[in-house]
Amino acid sequence: MDINDLRSLVTVISLLVFLGIVGWAWSRRNRDRFDEAARLPFQDE
Repeated sequence: MDINDLRSLVTVISLLVFLGIVGWAWSRRNRDRFDEAARLPFQDE
């Protein structure tokens, strides 16, 4: 395994992690929590 194989592997793993985070962020299960967090700056104290 040379350095180019390692770089390719890291790139593929990074892409999969990124897609996992995007999938988690757009999940319907998390929508209510994210909507509530988005409204926090606009709530009166």
